[in-house]
Amino acid sequence: MSEIKKEEEKSLNFLEEIVEEDLKNGRYKSILTRFPPEPNGYLHIGHAKSICLNFGLAQKYGGKTNLRFDDTNPVTEDTEYVDSIKDDVRWLGFEWADELYASDYFEQLYNFAVELIKKGFAYVDDSSAEEIAKQKGTPTEPGVANQYRSRSGEENLQLFADMRAGKYKDGEKVLRAKIDLASPNMHMRDPIMYRIKHAHHHRTGDKWCIYPMYDFAHGQSDSIENITHSVCTLEFIPHRPLYDWFIENLAIFPSHQYEFSRLNLTYTVMSKRKLKQLVEEKHVTGWDDPRMSTISGFRRRGYTPQSIRTFAEKIGVAKRENLIDVSLLEFCIREDLNKMAHRRMVVFDPLKVIITNYEEGKTEILKGEDNPEDPNTTYRDIPFSRELYIEREDFMEVAPKKYFRLAPGQMVRLKSAYIIKCDDFVKDADGNITELHCTYIPESKSGSDTSGINVKGTLHWVSAPDAIHAEVRLYDRLFRVEDPSSEEGDFKDYINPNSLEVVETVYAEPALAHSKFEDRYQFLRKGYFCLDKDTSEEKLIFNRTVTLKDTWAKEVKKG
Repeated sequence: MSEIKKEEEKSLNFLEEIVEEDLKNGRYKSILTRFPPEPNGYLHIGHAKSICLNFGLAQKYGGKTNLRFDDTNPVTEDTEYVDSIKDDVRWLGFEWADELYASDYFEQLYNFAVELIKKGFAYVDDSSAEEIAKQKGTPTEPGVANQYRSRSGEENLQLFADMRAGKYKDGEKVLRAKIDLASPNMHMRDPIMYRIKHAHHHRTGDKWCIYPMYDFAHGQSDSIENITHSVCTLEFIPHRPLYDWFIENLAIFPSHQYEFSRLNLTYTVMSKRKLKQLVEEKHVTGWDDPRMSTISGFRRRGYTPQSIRTFAEKIGVAKRENLIDVSLLEFCIREDLNKMAHRRMVVFDPLKVIITNYEEGKTEILKGEDNPEDPNTTYRDIPFSRELYIEREDFMEVAPKKYFRLAPGQMVRLKSAYIIKCDDFVKDADGNITELHCTYIPESKSGSDTSGINVKGTLHWVSAPDAIHAEVRLYDRLFRVEDPSSEEGDFKDYINPNSLEVVETVYAEPALAHSKFEDRYQFLRKGYFCLDKDTSEEKLIFNRTVTLKDTWAKEVKKG
């Protein structure tokens, strides 16, 4: 038993070790985490990792998680993004304790700023952004104080009140913390706490014309909510001393920041700014385009919440940046869909087959397993008739050795149906094969085969008179290089021109006519598919979620 316990302890990530130690020594009775997105775009797969981490930590240790919107920049934020974020968190399977907004705390944050001014820890600066940047110095040279740094507390209080009252234009003044212009940490060199922005806020309207900077709002919001473990990504390590400085000098609840490596995924970009460019410049159809790295894009493409949670679990929590291969994410969705997806036969590039010894006008109903991986699988009706469609690539006029599909004189099994033999074929004036003439073996019916014939090839097919039409969208990776953000030039130069292939008409077995948006399918030998939101009563449209195998790995080996 002790060995098992030791193994469990070994498997804890560093954040779980911290939480367990904090609970063990009584630092906290229970933990409270938060997920604090800025509502200036749709969430991407990197946010999914953070969501799973913050909510997962709280769930594991009996705590709670707040959803707090970091809405301190009215120019870029919108309620559309707020709504999409809430949808994404719920879709991933999590529910927050409280829905909060940094804007809820604007009055309290303002009062915190006043308190720091009174303590001599903040001042109003009239310098321009360029002047401030220059005065801050460089990583190897200390900053230089300007004349505004020595303003009296009374003058700073009045100027700050005037800033709030709207007496100044955007950029005329800022409020800065007075810390250390010689600090080796550039973030500690009198950072800006407030800037003037005469802009309409999606929640507070025109009540405010000054807005707190992220570094001032974030830690104090954590403290106001009594967040015990404030988890963020590694790029915020240099911000941590400032986070602690504000909390210490305000003498408020000591929330603490912990950092983990952000998710970097191959063949995509993970920046909201870049994702927004893709949308606005029409490289994709929208934030939920199935090629996007957004959670809504993965959802539309057919990914399941479970597959993304499994992926987040597999990549783990680390303290060092790394680039995760998207094939791991694809592996997770294949594993999930293999267990749940219903099997269906769909022909993309049809070649007609006529079973010459099958009765004209007759339709036979065969049975097909919905999912052979499911011990409690159900069965569907599959009509079989004299005229069928198979894939054009499944026939060769002159077949090489070890070719186990259809060729003159060769036999194959039709999935869930009969063994057939190709006797002849018809060509048009241009030499294209238009029709195959085959015979079937009546005794070879799947499930009751008494023919004694063994064949190595099995083909999917569709009964021609019963086939329904649909459109399929074959999505692939949006970029043709592993890390487009690190390449020279514009990241958009590396967009994969073949990231979407639309097959406007495919022929499907009639069971697909009853598809629902929540259903998942494996089109036999083609990949995993789901209905797209563009589907209408007139037209079924399916998105390919993922191929059956990692075709990119093969391409790399070829190269």
